[in-house]
Amino acid sequence: MTDQENTAVSSTAADGAEPEKKWYVLKVTSNREKSIRDNLIRRIKREGFEQYFGEIKIPTEKVAETKNGKKKVTEKKLYPGYLFIEMELNEETWFLIRETSGVGDFTGSEGKPIPMQAHEIEKMLGKEAGQTTEPVRVKIALNPGDTVKIKEGPFESFEGTVDAIDEGSGKIKVLIEIFGRSTECELEYWQVETV
Repeated sequence: MTDQENTAVSSTAADGAEPEKKWYVLKVTSNREKSIRDNLIRRIKREGFEQYFGEIKIPTEKVAETKNGKKKVTEKKLYPGYLFIEMELNEETWFLIRETSGVGDFTGSEGKPIPMQAHEIEKMLGKEAGQTTEPVRVKIALNPGDTVKIKEGPFESFEGTVDAIDEGSGKIKVLIEIFGRSTECELEYWQVETV
């Protein structure tokens, strides 16, 4: 795009004023969210439309898993098959989005896309007031009531029933029977296995 064309595009934004950007949700090909986002960013730069676009996000959460005694934190997509894009909607930007490979359509009603409301976007992107860091959630493949065998620690080889699960800390409470009485013990989730 030449400088002359660049000037013509930027002058459409209310006489030099910053364009009003709103959040929209795009349906995209599942498992290709990152490559589609990268492609969108490249196309926006190539067309010189940076002033019309803000952030393009793939909402994720951190999930901790322990395999073979090693803790690993991974990112899991909250909304597979969707991208959140902050943009000013006009003919040029709408065309750029629609013509990007892998993009299905905007969510909302048929016809013109409808922007998300502020409280919806804050909830979906995890920007709730007072939330400064994203908590790590531990993926625990157990449910209360499951029978488990303790494979490590002072109660090794005991069998018990899962009473409670805390995905925030990765700990579980197991009820085991000692001397004929039910006793609760708190364990790391990886210290037990299902029976």
